[in-house]
Amino acid sequence: MNRVVLKPGGLNAPHVHPRAAELALVMDGKLFVGFVTTGNVFYWKIVTSGELFVIPPGLVHFQLNIGHENARFFASFNSQNPGIQFAPLALFNSTPSIPDLVLSKAFQVNQSIIELIKSRFATVSTVSTVLKSAY
Repeated sequence: MNRVVLKPGGLNAPHVHPRAAELALVMDGKLFVGFVTTGNVFYWKIVTSGELFVIPPGLVHFQLNIGHENARFFASFNSQNPGIQFAPLALFNSTPSIPDLVLSKAFQVNQSIIELIKSRFATVSTVSTVLKSAY
C-alpha cells in the first residue's frame, strides 16, 4: 500500500504496474485519473474525497491533482511486488539511451524536439531511482 500526496497541479506521471492492478481511495482533494486500454481506449474520471478508482494491471495510467488543495490517496495492489515503470523516464531517460531517430519516428517529430525532451530529464535519474525503489 502506498500513500500519495500531490500538490495542486501535481502529476503522478503516466506509468505502469506490470504485475498488479491498483485500487486507490481518495482521502482529500480532487483528482483527474485516467488509463489507456490495450485497445488504445482512454478512460478517465474525476474522483474526490471518499471515492475509489481502479486501474487494471499493466495499463498506462496517471493521476493529476486538479483541485486547489493537496490531494491525498492510498493505493493498494494485488501483488507484493507490483513493479513500476514511468513512461517518460523509460522513453527519454533510459541507459543506454533509446536512439533519437527511433523516438523521432515514433512521435513523428524532429530529432531536435527529442533532444530537448531528453535534456529535461538529465537531472531526473536520481529521483527516478528513488521513485523506483519506493515501489
